[in-house]
Amino acid sequence: MPAAPRDREYAQVVREVVQWRDNGGWEAIMRKRTVIVGIGTTALAAWGVARAKRLLGGHTPDETGRFPSGMEYARWGDGPKKVLWIPGGPGGDVPRGTFGAFQGRQFRALVGAGFSVWYVTRRRNMPVGHSVADMADDYAALIRDHLGGRVDVVVGVSYGGLIAQYIAAEHPATAERVVLALAAATITPWGRDVDRRWAVARAEGRMDDAALAMSEYLFPDPGQERQRRLVAPLMRGTFSDEQVPSGDLLVEADAEVAFDARAVLPQIELPVLVVSAQEDLFFPREVVQETVDLIPDCTWIEYEGIGHIRAVGSGRLAEDIAAFAQ
Repeated sequence: MPAAPRDREYAQVVREVVQWRDNGGWEAIMRKRTVIVGIGTTALAAWGVARAKRLLGGHTPDETGRFPSGMEYARWGDGPKKVLWIPGGPGGDVPRGTFGAFQGRQFRALVGAGFSVWYVTRRRNMPVGHSVADMADDYAALIRDHLGGRVDVVVGVSYGGLIAQYIAAEHPATAERVVLALAAATITPWGRDVDRRWAVARAEGRMDDAALAMSEYLFPDPGQERQRRLVAPLMRGTFSDEQVPSGDLLVEADAEVAFDARAVLPQIELPVLVVSAQEDLFFPREVVQETVDLIPDCTWIEYEGIGHIRAVGSGRLAEDIAAFAQ
């Protein structure tokens, strides 16, 4: 479901906070012993809107809808070449409003290169026990039934990259190439734990707890509780109370906990691009290296000096994908 207007306004604020934190902003403030208090949500929302208008410069989707399977989608561009973009999770909504404009900005390189980008969520009301491999089956059926039988590129981002590994291994006829963006064959115990706590809290309607769990993506160290509580209200603005079905959040969280694709990676015959981030706590370098070594035809790009969230939102990602897909 679309985020509420104020939620969408907060979204860019959070993106700014991520960049500020990654560029050392918090450390600079702490060195000066500055205390931040009394930040009003109205002021934050107004600031977010102004920053969004100046920074995004993208456009909202050209089309949105829902396939018969219940998988929701948004499309940017109408080029003859197709990209299936599988977003992160657990959970996931079609980006609209500010989020839609942000995605439109990120997809510029692909649309400009003649691609239509199909951003497609997991299907809704998945049965208990639905695995990552089962989700790959869902996407393969979608390609066969609604996207002409074959797409030029499957791009799996973060959680979507878990699914893309199984598409590449078990459904090679559905794609020419596959990109694993900020994803690898296994996930760290920390990553599994924080994602599950976020998903369970959101599924149970404990939105403040979900926001606090999400704040650990930015401040993972046990001693950073103060920083997490500061940023949690901003994180709360990135998801609405009208949410992905609770059962789907739990199904995706359970599937992530059970995920390990190392056994199937050697059977991949398609060309694969792996994009990683040097400071990614979900998929550290040694896990990415193992993933790359297991895939027969694999190209690897590493973004230095940044972590998972900043890399996911990088404009460079679509540029690297477009270059790989030519």
